[in-house]
Amino acid sequence: MSTSADPLATLAALPGVAESVEAVRTAVDRVYGHRVMRRRSNEVTSEAALRGARGSAALAGADWALEEVRRRTDFGAEGEPHTVGAALRVTAEAGQLLSVWRQSPLRVLARLHLVAAGGADDDNRVGRPRLAGEPVREQLVGPEPPDADEVAARLDGLARLLLAGSEAPALVTAAVVHGELLALRPFASYNGLVARAAERIVLVGSGLDPKSICPAEVGHAEQGAAVCVAGLEGYVSGTPEGMAAWIAHCGRSVELGVRESTAVCEAMQRGAA
Repeated sequence: MSTSADPLATLAALPGVAESVEAVRTAVDRVYGHRVMRRRSNEVTSEAALRGARGSAALAGADWALEEVRRRTDFGAEGEPHTVGAALRVTAEAGQLLSVWRQSPLRVLARLHLVAAGGADDDNRVGRPRLAGEPVREQLVGPEPPDADEVAARLDGLARLLLAGSEAPALVTAAVVHGELLALRPFASYNGLVARAAERIVLVGSGLDPKSICPAEVGHAEQGAAVCVAGLEGYVSGTPEGMAAWIAHCGRSVELGVRESTAVCEAMQRGAA
């Protein structure tokens, strides 16, 4: 497949992207080679999901300590508890949707939004892209999203791009999915949670992180909302430099997620977890 017929492969050829891809691959291979992964990989996966959900919730405005997320069981209240609960639900649901994603990415996005909303939103706004005139309620501050007609067209284009397949590395595809969803903010709410969950699905489904132990959400949260917004502005610009910078940002987030799971493995090895 030539790069001209494969837009994602064209992005993979941008200056600096190959280095980001290689750095991510090296980091992922290292944590998968940790001796703890031979016997306790399921525990690492569970811990990575919890920490990833905590990071995603933090970027959505509910920056709770990890132990608070671990301890709490009631997430039904409005405000921050609901946001944390939404992040936990979406992260858990993402792991069940890999096969559906390969057939219908838009169906998965609708399902993720439905799970995130958890009945808190108006019924007719949940699980579907926003209509003309419907506002976006979102914690992340960034470029203004396009109108509903453009959102519908670009979502369709994204789905066709994903279904066509690509020779591009998983990091590039995941970064584009994440960036496009943040740029479009297709739903009335919870777009950040959905976008980060979709990024996770691509990283896992591609085979880069099959056990889902490299939570990019941790890295996005650690870099902070301001850095994320700056990277998103680069993505929205559509320039080669901006796109490459966004892909590098997503790569760094995966590396930070790997660092988090490596620390978990080390704690397990010492008997501290």
